[in-house]
Amino acid sequence: MYSVIHGILCDRKGGDIFTCFGPFHICFILFIFALICVVSILIKNKSAAIREKTCDFFISAAFALYIADFFLMPFAYEEIDIEKLPFHVCTAMCVMCFLSRHVKYLSEFKTNFALLGFISNLVYLIYPAGVMWHAVHPFTYRVVQTLLFHGVMTAYGFLTIVFENGFSVKNFRKDIAVLVGMTLWALLGNFLYNGSAGSYSANYNWFFVTADPFGILDKSVSVLIMPFLNIIIFFAAEMLVYFIYYSAKRVLSKKDHN
Repeated sequence: MYSVIHGILCDRKGGDIFTCFGPFHICFILFIFALICVVSILIKNKSAAIREKTCDFFISAAFALYIADFFLMPFAYEEIDIEKLPFHVCTAMCVMCFLSRHVKYLSEFKTNFALLGFISNLVYLIYPAGVMWHAVHPFTYRVVQTLLFHGVMTAYGFLTIVFENGFSVKNFRKDIAVLVGMTLWALLGNFLYNGSAGSYSANYNWFFVTADPFGILDKSVSVLIMPFLNIIIFFAAEMLVYFIYYSAKRVLSKKDHN
């Protein structure tokens, strides 16, 4: 049984390989954007309850993909990839977005988690560096699972921002709190697994808080700068999303009055 499942899910080398903005990648991005557009049109004039159920469906699907991956990884890669623990922003926000819809005291941060999840997953969907490094066939479990997960998370973030109450720039302090919490959580993950986790020890650099991912900064300096730089960069990106959101609302409001 193992050999059969492994043969289906394992990385396939040779022939066509997945490339950034290659035909498969572009088609998948267009599919996710089309999905977002279609769902947005379908729920635009629906009740708040239906909108909420739609968002619940998308985060449940993303969470299911994330959990199922840990059960399928041994068949696909012959090991469990510890780097996929929820210490990177994309996976951590999947967990927190899911919990914020089911745990009462986290519900007030629902849109703040969704905003950070939307930005981080959209960036990875557009530039899936972790997939490209493996140079595998586009129709491989590694590629399909990764893009599907980030695509569904991107859709969830967008739908929550646009169609659920609570998305307001007035809540920027909560956005900062989420970013600070994410940074501290990633620092904890790096501290626990970078050198003290036996055979699973590695320099994971979750959330890029221990080293500059582009190698521009010296390692001795980047470990001091990156935690603060990440907060600044992501907060600036969140402010850009707020600007686009309010600008779009203003334009649409003018059209409705004309």
